[in-house]
Amino acid sequence: MRKLTVFLLALLFAGHSLILKAQTDMTLTNKQQTLITLAALEASGNIPVLETVLGQALNDDIEVSTLKECLSHLYAYTGFPRSLNALGALQRVLAERQRQGITDSPGREATPLAADYDALRQGSEVQARLGGGKPFEYSFAPQTDYYLKAHLFGDIFARDILTFAERELVTLGAIAALEGCEAQLKAHVAGSRNMGVSDEELRQLPAVLARNVGREQAMRAKNAVEEVLGITLNEPADQSGSMPPSPWKLGTPNTAYARYFIGNSYLAPYDAENGGPVNVTFEPRCRNNWHIHHGSVQVLICVSGRGWYVEEGKEPMEMTPGTVVAIPPEARHWHGAARDQWFQHLTYMTRVEANASNEWLEPVTDEEYNRLP
Repeated sequence: MRKLTVFLLALLFAGHSLILKAQTDMTLTNKQQTLITLAALEASGNIPVLETVLGQALNDDIEVSTLKECLSHLYAYTGFPRSLNALGALQRVLAERQRQGITDSPGREATPLAADYDALRQGSEVQARLGGGKPFEYSFAPQTDYYLKAHLFGDIFARDILTFAERELVTLGAIAALEGCEAQLKAHVAGSRNMGVSDEELRQLPAVLARNVGREQAMRAKNAVEEVLGITLNEPADQSGSMPPSPWKLGTPNTAYARYFIGNSYLAPYDAENGGPVNVTFEPRCRNNWHIHHGSVQVLICVSGRGWYVEEGKEPMEMTPGTVVAIPPEARHWHGAARDQWFQHLTYMTRVEANASNEWLEPVTDEEYNRLP
């Protein structure tokens, strides 16, 4: 049992059947939800899912220039490495779509700046607006103060591909995905109200992140919005009942084995008849019954979400992307999703003996399941 990096495996088997889930009952538009999602995925470094969402954004007729602007804007908040990685992902997606004969709208270029444009003056005004009209001076590091005013709030915000409100939504999505930046996140929640983001749109931010990125990012946004707006929001996890974007196929409902599962699961075989793996997707709280493999070893590789492997007599093992479990013959065990997240793992059998079989046992009770963290 060990954690491995499975990027090569992901590239080999990744599918694109799960895409951005935009909620239609929101004040936030599909475009705004997409920008928030892209920003959080870029900041998280989740390039496989980022590529999936970029493809869906293009399918939804979001222009290439808008996507470039979103990912370029982020370098000021997440650094050049992540921004360039994300722009590289966009290049690959566009190249593949072009190979398939798909023509995407390039969009327009930013309006040229006036001949007398003063980046420092413009940026100082924009930064003051973000702060509710209060001038900002970072005297501890004057050069950083200059960069913030002249470059970020001057040169970058002067580009009119994105509105000020859209830039703040992009920023909020990114900072919500950065651990340890809660103070900056709260500041931008407050500042975004001065840049045209409505309180209702802010209230919807955690739900978009929960639906499309993850609970951890959603909870950061929830805490910041609650503190700034002085309200209490519902828990953001799994509000849609849908799985967040994943580069792994959802597959079809697991009806053949449904009697051995609590909750809904889905199967997506990858040439399984010739020894390839099967991707099993579990909805939150879904788990299979206790069971035993006789005469074979089962291998599990978590590829998305969070779940558990529980073997009788041993400590439960949390499974996150990259976790690999080799289950020995005759081990009584079960596996399934965490309470608040979907879970996907690849599985295949190895060291299969002639009379190998699978023995299904009793269900995992709620009492047993609820003991897990």
